[in-house]
Amino acid sequence: MTNVHHVSLHHLSEQAVRKALEQSRTVATAESLTAGMVSAVLADTPGASGMLQGGVVAYQNSVKENVLKVSPELLAGVGSVDGDVAAAMADGARVALGADIGVSTTGVAGPEAHNGRPVGTVYIGIATGAGSAGFQYSFSGSRAEIRGQACGAALERLLEALAPEVTRR
Repeated sequence: MTNVHHVSLHHLSEQAVRKALEQSRTVATAESLTAGMVSAVLADTPGASGMLQGGVVAYQNSVKENVLKVSPELLAGVGSVDGDVAAAMADGARVALGADIGVSTTGVAGPEAHNGRPVGTVYIGIATGAGSAGFQYSFSGSRAEIRGQACGAALERLLEALAPEVTRR
């Protein structure tokens, strides 16, 4: 996903909202570098009130620890830009906001590297009742472009998390 335009973000969001509503599943977000963009794009979509529980903008590690219950030891050990942190953020949002699925974003939008992580390093976390996982991405572009690409990746991972339920019926 190189050039993410608002059209494709909203297209992904429409698919995610529709699938979540079909399955009566709810979603919560935990966002660091995207700072609410994922929940805002979802909320732009008609029907979102039927599936979006809420979101936490966890820009600082103190918020990741205190609100999302990410382990301080984990954050101290690996820093905030990490797959396990993304997974823990997603699970923290899922639990705190009482949702079926949690989706999170953490990464380096630039202009400087962070904790030795180069600009464009992004992790998306997904958590369900079955467990949580983090997925690594490497994006390029301006700060705004990297944030947009992270938002798109989060919506794609959310769609994936909604897909298995359909086949299980």
